[in-house]
Amino acid sequence: MLIIPVKDGENIDRALKRYKRKFDRTKTMKNLRSRKQFEKPSVVKRAQGIKAQYVQRLRTAEEQA
Repeated sequence: MLIIPVKDGENIDRALKRYKRKFDRTKTMKNLRSRKQFEKPSVVKRAQGIKAQYVQRLRTAEEQA
């Protein structure tokens, strides 16, 4: 549960913005979406490998340019 203390005289928009930022940082929605459907560990591992290759390709291209 997220708790956002609101100070006296604080603008509600500012408090909402802090709440949204804290919500994003806890990765709540990402966890909920990932738990909606089961993924085999091998599939997860393969996706991580593909992502790592992509990032590595970007970094080497950046170094060469």
